[in-house]
Amino acid sequence: VFPMVAGLYREFAKADTFSKKRDVFDQREIFDRRYTRPMAKIGDAKTLANDIHRKIRADILNGRLAVGQRLKLAEMAGEYGVSPNIVREALTVLAGEKLVRTQPQQGFAVISLTADELRDLTNVRIAIEGMALTQAIQNGGLDWEAGLLAAHHRLANTPVKLDGDGDQLNEAYVEAHSAFHAALVQACGSPLLLEIRQSLHDASELYRRMAYLKRKGVKDTGREHKKLVQAALSRDVGRATTMLALHFESTTRICMEAGLTELRAPSRAA
Repeated sequence: VFPMVAGLYREFAKADTFSKKRDVFDQREIFDRRYTRPMAKIGDAKTLANDIHRKIRADILNGRLAVGQRLKLAEMAGEYGVSPNIVREALTVLAGEKLVRTQPQQGFAVISLTADELRDLTNVRIAIEGMALTQAIQNGGLDWEAGLLAAHHRLANTPVKLDGDGDQLNEAYVEAHSAFHAALVQACGSPLLLEIRQSLHDASELYRRMAYLKRKGVKDTGREHKKLVQAALSRDVGRATTMLALHFESTTRICMEAGLTELRAPSRAA
C-alpha cells in the first residue's frame, strides 16, 4: 500500500501539464476509495463496538439493566443507535467478563446467581485470593508495603456514595476499592494467580456494587480494610487471610439478606 502511495506522489510531481496532474489525482482518488476509506471504517467500527461495550457495562453495573433481565438485540440496537451485530459483539465480551449470561434458545441476559452460586463464588474467591495474599505477605518488600499503604489511604478517603445516604454509588470509590485489593496481592509473584484472582473479582462486581448500596455500616467496611492492612504489614498470614474471608463473606451475607440472589431450581444431571 505505502509504495503505491509513494509512486502516485512521484507521478504527480513529474506531471508537467494540468491534464497529466488531473489523471494522477484521479488515480489517487480511486486508490483512496479502495484502500484508505475501508480501513478507516474498520477502525471506526472497532471504536464504536468498544463504546457500546462500555455503555452497556455501565448500565448493568448501575442497575439500569436489572439482574436477570433478558437483553434483546433488536431493542438494544435501537436504544443505543447501532446495529444488532455491534450489540451482540459487546454482549459476547460482557459474557466473558461474567456480567452477562448466554441462554440457549433465549440469547443474552444480565447475570443472576442463586444463593448457592453466590456462596460458591465467594468460597472460590476466598481460596484463590487467600493464596495470593499469603504469597504476597511472604514475598512483599518495601515497594509492596508502600503501594498497599497508598492504595488504602486513597480508599479510606473516598466516599462510597456521591449523595450521602442516597443510592448513587461513587465510581471513584469502586475504582479505589478494586485497586486496594489488587495492591494487597500484587507481590504474590504469580501472574497466572493474579489473572485468576482478577477474573473472580470481576465476576463478583455486580453483587459487590449492590452490597455497597444495601450496607448500613460503611464505617464497618473501613475498619475491615484497616485491619487487613495491619495484618498484612505485620506479616501475620493467619490473621490476614481470616480477615479477608470475613470481608468477602460479609458482602455475600448482605446480598442474600437483601434478597438479591435468584430463586432458581438447580438443574438436574442427565
